Amino acid sequence: MITPDGAGFSGDLFAGHTVFVTGGTSGIGAATAMLFAELGAGVTALGLAPAPRVIGELPVHPRVRVIEHDVRDHDGLARLISSEPEIGVLVNCAGVSHDRREYDLDQWRVVLDVNLTATMVACLAARPGLARAGGCVVNVSSMFAFFGSRDRPAYSASKGGVSQLTRSLAAEYAPEGIRVNAVAPGFVETQLARGLLDDPQAAAELLVRIPLGRYGKPRDVAAVIVFLCSPAASYISGAVLPVDGGYLCV
Repeated sequence: MITPDGAGFSGDLFAGHTVFVTGGTSGIGAATAMLFAELGAGVTALGLAPAPRVIGELPVHPRVRVIEHDVRDHDGLARLISSEPEIGVLVNCAGVSHDRREYDLDQWRVVLDVNLTATMVACLAARPGLARAGGCVVNVSSMFAFFGSRDRPAYSASKGGVSQLTRSLAAEYAPEGIRVNAVAPGFVETQLARGLLDDPQAAAELLVRIPLGRYGKPRDVAAVIVFLCSPAASYISGAVLPVDGGYLCV
């Protein structure tokens, strides 16, 4: 069976698998939770309650369990993940940016706590269950991990850290049969990018730079995450894969 959007995955590809998605209540995380559920997995989507204007992003599927949780509560995050004896997939998608406010050290700490430290906490908590299931991890980095951003210093630094953490854990977890990869999205139509994409001049300037001529959609990134967790990617680990419409090529 082919998925309706043409992603091309078999409809039972992840039947019987347990998937955890942090940041799973909106944007890329919600799209990822939905796609895994459509492919047969039982999914737990951890995240904050979406803002009223994006409530439609909340993943609604009989195989998706939504848990409202702030990943800065590290002990709670670890308990939720480690309560599952076998984890087929862990996707770390929780992320935040405070733009130029990140030059304030209090804001800097919040961004690194959500984007980087919580990713490490989740990976540590999931390790035993992933080892038992022969599972895999996909972390969400960013194109800003490659070239930085004067307007998002903490976000860029945290995503650079996510990329290096991905490579480090890929080496550490490999003897247990756990693969660890990351995706690095470009400009995707999510709440995080809304301010930029809603500015007509800035949006037009960005679009000129994207060779494929459009902004990404959350489902575009979700499909790559699913690929990295599929048998087709069984010999891929430690990769950081851009999903940016060719932005980094120009």
